[in-house]
Amino acid sequence: HVQLVESGGGSVQAGGSLRLSCAVSGIFYSNYCMAWFRQAPGMEREGVAAISSAGSADHADSVKGRFTISRDNERNTLALQMNSLKPEDTATYYCATGGLFGYWGQGTQVTVS
Repeated sequence: HVQLVESGGGSVQAGGSLRLSCAVSGIFYSNYCMAWFRQAPGMEREGVAAISSAGSADHADSVKGRFTISRDNERNTLALQMNSLKPEDTATYYCATGGLFGYWGQGTQVTVS
């Protein structure tokens, strides 16, 4: 079955950096767009960044210039490098893939103080 497992979350001070990873199994990874979403308490889930199977990336305006999405099609992994973190980046971060993003990880918590 399809599994997505995020890692790399944690607590950092404003201005710090974190690198999230997502390990994917059970799906022909390189065929699909991959994305990072986040959800803060009491807020709707929002898209953070996405990357096509060919490696074309797009980032939400709120993170552009600070976050970078990347993928490794040989290792079936997705990454999100987050720099210059702000308190408003505090959220649970999820990776997603598959048709219509039908597959999700369990999430990893990022807290910026």
